[in-house]
Amino acid sequence: MNLSIQQILPEDVALMEALLATFGEAFDEVETYRNPPSPDYLRQLLDSDYFIAIAALKEGEVVGGLTAYELKKFEQERSEIYIYDLAVAAAHRRQGIATALIQKLKEVAAACGAYVIFVQADIGGSNAVLSDPVNKVRSQKSNLSKK
Repeated sequence: MNLSIQQILPEDVALMEALLATFGEAFDEVETYRNPPSPDYLRQLLDSDYFIAIAALKEGEVVGGLTAYELKKFEQERSEIYIYDLAVAAAHRRQGIATALIQKLKEVAAACGAYVIFVQADIGGSNAVLSDPVNKVRSQKSNLSKK
């Protein structure tokens, strides 16, 4: 499986655009992702110190990825990483790609001094089962979608 996992850098705007298209298909929300932000906006976002994007590629094609935010804490000088989106194209699931993406995020998180990574799982959806401070990834459920 010729899989490559890489952090998307500011000069990789085309890669970020491909990741957005992959998210649209994987989340069955193609309309939402049809008109991505401008290249300048994406470049600025990728250049920020709080946004992380990681792509999984097979033979140059984006087959999955994740986006995350570094949240600076106020109670101590440390940060947490919040996984915002994580998806793998349907044809490439159950091959360890999501696990590889999270492993790469752990490396990025450790480099920026984060002490934990967490992901929110909607109640009623499939549960995200993640374990391990940046050796620890925790799953947090939300009632926000229930009214």
